[in-house]
Amino acid sequence: MGNDRQKGILYIVVPCYNEEEAIETSAEKLLDKLHELIRREIVSAESRIVFVDDGSKDRTWEIIRRLFEQNEEIKGLRFAHNRGHQNAILAGMMYSRTYCDFTITIDADLQQDINAMENFIEEYTNGSEIVYGVRNSRNTDGLFKKLSATLFYKMMTLMGCDIYENSADYRLMSAKALAALAEYDEVNLFLRGIIPNIGLQSSVVHFEVFPRMQGKSKYPLSKMVTLAADGITSFSIKPIRMVFMMGILALLVGVIMIIHIIYEHYFGYTVSGWSSILMSIWVLGGAILLSLGIIGEYVGRNYLETKHRPRYFYWEVLSRDQDRE
Repeated sequence: MGNDRQKGILYIVVPCYNEEEAIETSAEKLLDKLHELIRREIVSAESRIVFVDDGSKDRTWEIIRRLFEQNEEIKGLRFAHNRGHQNAILAGMMYSRTYCDFTITIDADLQQDINAMENFIEEYTNGSEIVYGVRNSRNTDGLFKKLSATLFYKMMTLMGCDIYENSADYRLMSAKALAALAEYDEVNLFLRGIIPNIGLQSSVVHFEVFPRMQGKSKYPLSKMVTLAADGITSFSIKPIRMVFMMGILALLVGVIMIIHIIYEHYFGYTVSGWSSILMSIWVLGGAILLSLGIIGEYVGRNYLETKHRPRYFYWEVLSRDQDRE
């Protein structure tokens, strides 16, 4: 690998899941961008694009294989099963760090502006080990996604997580940063929270987001909720403390209700207390169920961590550097 930050070896990591409609167009644009960067001597001619197939069920891997055969700049990694967007990004970066000076991760639909790569590389050249991509706006999102995303980042900040608002998995990481990231072995990955914890010199680049041109989003509401849960439970114990405070509040309400019941019994108004008792049952029952759910999330995630299962398996690797793997 090169030692100079000028004209370093870049590996562009592209996670893919059922992207047969978009991947050929995306590969063409990424190759054009990579060739431009090489021609302008911004990056080394040894730079590559790594497509990571996250267990796709369509023709995504078939297309990646054909692109690999046609272009020496393309490599491919294929998971045996679908392991999730965060694992696909991590796998691509961990594979690439053997060969490159720095990586840039970007989604396969290329909604993120690829022309911002020059700005990422400029920040890297100026000494940043990590360059975060932050969206300029959420104008391309629907109302629900805007509101849910805003709520998510506000909640993460409230929970004490060090995260950039409107940040994305479009970022640059140096080989030094990748080596530090390799030391983290959580099963429940939330890279937007883990990477800022590395603590190396960093900077921010803002970029535009464009409407998706081909196919449909592979990140539905269920996956966004899972990502949010991973983020909160991986970086904060505040929900457990909230459960403790809810328990204290429930105890105080219970004491007040006992006083109320004694009062009604003393004055002979026991029938009128039916509504208050019923309400207290619902409130306390809901609080208990919510508390058990939050605690269950933490217990379940600790259970997954203690098993130390591998995050992913490579089913197949397409590379012309087999002797170095």
